Amino acid sequence: MSYATPPGWYPDTGAPGTERWWDGTAWTAHIRPPAAEHAASPQPSAPEAFGPPSLPLPHQHGPRDEAGDGSRTKVLAITLSGLLVLGAAVTGAVLLGRDEDGTPAAPAATTSSESSAATPAATASPTAEPATDEDPAVLVDQLNGISLPVPDGWEKPENTSEDVPTIRTEQSYDCPGAASFCYHGTVTTHTARGAESDPEALAKADIVTAADRAFEEDGLGRRTHGGIKAHRVIEERELTVAGRTGYLVRWKVTTGEGPGGYVQSLAFPSSVGTETPVTVRFAFDADVAGLPLSLMDTITRGIRPLGDSATNGGVGASIGP
Repeated sequence: MSYATPPGWYPDTGAPGTERWWDGTAWTAHIRPPAAEHAASPQPSAPEAFGPPSLPLPHQHGPRDEAGDGSRTKVLAITLSGLLVLGAAVTGAVLLGRDEDGTPAAPAATTSSESSAATPAATASPTAEPATDEDPAVLVDQLNGISLPVPDGWEKPENTSEDVPTIRTEQSYDCPGAASFCYHGTVTTHTARGAESDPEALAKADIVTAADRAFEEDGLGRRTHGGIKAHRVIEERELTVAGRTGYLVRWKVTTGEGPGGYVQSLAFPSSVGTETPVTVRFAFDADVAGLPLSLMDTITRGIRPLGDSATNGGVGASIGP
């Protein structure tokens, strides 16, 4: 019997005191300390291989005992026994709580020590809600632990060819080099792959991929801008992104069709778990009114770690082209 476990953070039994991200299909490399509200109370034991609490791992079967019966039978027997004991205790409490004539007895006075012991459970603070992607002015990348501002005139598409968190200009146009739809501006977030973790090396390697995806050919092999004919490095520098030290590389590309454009790769450590690097790719068409190159800098400055006070409440509401 298989189970569909929803994506989320679950206790990592292989590394006590941490939580690991389950993406709905497989375990990822992202881990983090347990949330503050769970740290004060003991966590239930999780199944093996980072299994989520109280949920069996997908496509796993429970172990069987020596007699051949499934462990489920043992659990059922223990549960039934517990219910019988609880029922007897409740019945006894009801009988003892009445006077000899059958009328309910007055409640016993509670001592100050008992009251103080019960107070924490009654006044426990509510669990903090994680950031969501409901605000149209904010793009939330839950896996990489960041949010991006959405400029005026931009949108958050539900589906894209790359299936990654994306913002783009609302209006599309016919690509100059192939029969397809293009967008004047696009920004996407990615989890860096491979063993490289240095932001500078990552950004310099990723800019090639960013340029190819935007102006060389799309995922279907179409040369939507007639391919890249030349490129020029216009900026390389270290900077702080979401409170972490990162690196930026920006190119100007010349294409076979159309005005060409600008691409940028931004790499920095994630603020969650093992700090797996994040890359943010920018692609802007050149010579587009209302799409200045400075907007790349504005979006970069607006990147926030999730949980930052500026993450919620319309971060990008005032960002214009």
